[in-house]
Amino acid sequence: MAIEVRQVRFPEDARAFVDTWWRVYEGDPCWVPPLLSEQLRFLDPGKNPYFKVATIQPFIAYKDGVAVGTMSATIDRYTQEHDPGVGFFGFFEFVEDADVANALLEAATTWFKERGIHTIRGPFNFNINHEFGLRVDPFDDIPCIGNPHNSWYYPEIYEKKLGMVKARDWYAYWMGFGPIPKTMKAISDRFVQRNPEFTIKELDPGRFWEQCEMFWELYNDAWEHNWGHVYMEREEFMEKARGLKAVLDPKLAFFGYMGDEVAAAAITLPDYNQVAAHMNGRIFPFGWMHFLNRNNYIDRLRVLVLGVKKKYQHLPLGAPLYVRTWDEAKRRGTIRGVEASLIVDDNHRMRGALEKLGGRIRATYRSYEKIIGEVPPKPEEPAAAPAEG
Repeated sequence: MAIEVRQVRFPEDARAFVDTWWRVYEGDPCWVPPLLSEQLRFLDPGKNPYFKVATIQPFIAYKDGVAVGTMSATIDRYTQEHDPGVGFFGFFEFVEDADVANALLEAATTWFKERGIHTIRGPFNFNINHEFGLRVDPFDDIPCIGNPHNSWYYPEIYEKKLGMVKARDWYAYWMGFGPIPKTMKAISDRFVQRNPEFTIKELDPGRFWEQCEMFWELYNDAWEHNWGHVYMEREEFMEKARGLKAVLDPKLAFFGYMGDEVAAAAITLPDYNQVAAHMNGRIFPFGWMHFLNRNNYIDRLRVLVLGVKKKYQHLPLGAPLYVRTWDEAKRRGTIRGVEASLIVDDNHRMRGALEKLGGRIRATYRSYEKIIGEVPPKPEEPAAAPAEG
């Protein structure tokens, strides 16, 4: 059976690109269809500011004329400044057929090589500021909001058929609600007592866009040294905030202040994937009914981000924010637990804090890479000047 991979264009071919996923995941009860209107907006260069700072080429694979897979190839301009020659692949979806996956990868590899890329990493849809990671275990439940899903056969094809190797693992920690662990409560109480200038304030919906500006500045500062971090332009951040506004609960979004300065922030979301799983990607004709009845579905939360400015990262600022989130979730009475994700494998400070809260790893996601061309040697560090004396 013939496999053909075609380069396509956004936004003209975005609907065909997205529609392919319904065929890939047909019959999979753990796949949550994306909300079509939001997904098509994200893939529209006229509406998504990210297209201004990246070169993106999407592909669709056809088998005997039927769409059976998709992939995107991305060259991020900020990444090229500090990691030249590295490109990102994403939206890598395919039916259970290694030949389809390989054909997509070969087409993307050719495109990358023509543009001087020697190493590809992913899956990133389009970079680490968006949905990312391949779930490698388990595959028996729907992911929390903002996290991807993939079928069980993906990791084997990545590793055994496509020659991908692990770059990083990312963990989703699960915490069931009961009394807050004594260790975390003690750390929080001690910090607050020793730092009376520290306060926590909820997100003020009346100042939403002003406070988004505050969080944008903190975001690029707090995550700057994390593996894979990509600077996010203000315009792109505000577009992302627009998309989150409909699902944001102001009582689960906090700023931590040291005096008058924003030092930390935490955003936890109700898990709207539990609603979206019933909507088949559409608000109409019946999806809105599920949204209106969302409280009948949602019994878990996701800690989307918790960040501390670099100048304050020596302080346990995360502890009082976790405690505040825990208290608010328990107050609702309908929440059985919270997922904190995704936490990179070498973030031992964050992982330690979650384990003090009784967290256990619920799922593992993986970032892969593959060398596709000659990697130039890194420039040598300048020799240290001889000491005087």
